Amino acid sequence: MNSGYFLAVDIGASGGRHILGSCRDGRISLEEVYRFENGMVRRNGHLCWDTERLFREILNGLRKCAQAGKVPVSMSIDTWAVDYALLDRDGRLLGETYGYRDGRTAGMEQKVAGVIAPDALYARTGIQKQPFNTIYQLAALKEQEPEILERADCLLMLPDYFHFLLTGNRCSEYTNATTTQLVSPVTGQWDRELTGMLGFPEKIFLPLSMPGTPVGHFRKEIADDLGFDCEVVLPATHDTASAVMSVPSVSDDVLYISSGTWSLMGTETHEAVCTPAAEKANFTNEGGYERRFRFLKNIMGLWMIQSVRHELGDSLSFAQLCGMAEESRDFPSRVDVNDSCFLAPESMTGEIRAYCGRTGQKVPDRTGEIAAVIYRSLAESYADTAQQIEEITGRHYSAIHIVGGGSKADYLNRLTAEITQRTVLAGPGEATAAGNILAQMLKAGLFPSLREGRRCIFDSFGVKTY
Repeated sequence: MNSGYFLAVDIGASGGRHILGSCRDGRISLEEVYRFENGMVRRNGHLCWDTERLFREILNGLRKCAQAGKVPVSMSIDTWAVDYALLDRDGRLLGETYGYRDGRTAGMEQKVAGVIAPDALYARTGIQKQPFNTIYQLAALKEQEPEILERADCLLMLPDYFHFLLTGNRCSEYTNATTTQLVSPVTGQWDRELTGMLGFPEKIFLPLSMPGTPVGHFRKEIADDLGFDCEVVLPATHDTASAVMSVPSVSDDVLYISSGTWSLMGTETHEAVCTPAAEKANFTNEGGYERRFRFLKNIMGLWMIQSVRHELGDSLSFAQLCGMAEESRDFPSRVDVNDSCFLAPESMTGEIRAYCGRTGQKVPDRTGEIAAVIYRSLAESYADTAQQIEEITGRHYSAIHIVGGGSKADYLNRLTAEITQRTVLAGPGEATAAGNILAQMLKAGLFPSLREGRRCIFDSFGVKTY
């Protein structure tokens, strides 16, 4: 089985990449062809996305594919969640494309709670409350810029907006839409009663389509400019949903950790778990491929060790920090990695020392001790979360798949296996791109099912067992 090329455009909050995937002799291979930077820009006192520049970068990467003589059969774009664009009837962008870190949603949780109680909202959507969720962004827009909302004809999450710019077709994808906190886990469509209660215009919410749905081909002027045409296909447009697609397991009874700056730990379910116990434990039910649910918890992740590394002038590699942590593995102190004090401290090292001091623990001094505290605290958080998932779902999970950049943290993987008392399987590292491309390959008929695609990913990327 040999294929042509499939292009994943994976855009994160700090940068984006164009990655070509192909399948040869039963193995998937990935090749990065273009990389660009991203970040929020400040406009009129607000943090926004420069969508014009991002679209130019998307086109630049497509030109690189043509220059390399590797024109894709199809392409798909994934990004982070919750942020959106509003279009008027003529397809023109309305207002700013706000970023999730913008402060205009302050106080909106209370406003929404005045319409629907938080526990009722969770029971209805299964999505954990975050101040930047789209529901609160739209509530802010309704209060602060009502004329924009009144003129809007269509809401598109950011990947859908870029797909629209490429094809001229408006298509709203399921996995990213679920992060808005406005989708029913029962119907897999917008909760029209909820959006009506909140006073959001019904017409802006397009019917939701599943990953694998064709969006269309390039608009003529874009195809002429690039010198080629290809089909645009919906992936799981939420980057974490794409990453979870690449979890290389053929069993449903496994846990996953999409490991990077944040650790997203959970399991796949076929029905949303919207119970009071799930809400109390702060789990969310985000959409996945084939109407599955990603029942997961957001854990601080490698942000803490990344911050320590930056404080040291990036003079040490992550492998070196792992080695130093292992040398100090008997250091006894632990921290709650999800404590808000670690979200954005002036000094992560100083905050860890202060936390240990005020909780009556031994204060770490050397870098190796700091790293040991971080890695062991993360592994213990994973163990606690695994136990919570088992208690809430009533299922037992004997294995944890770690995908994404954190799958390369050998010492953390070994600690996780030891402390959770579960088998840990690490890889692939390029999880989001692999999942994006897998959705396209499934649409093209290269694999008969997601299970077979995942089996191929396991065989293709050297998954390591602990």
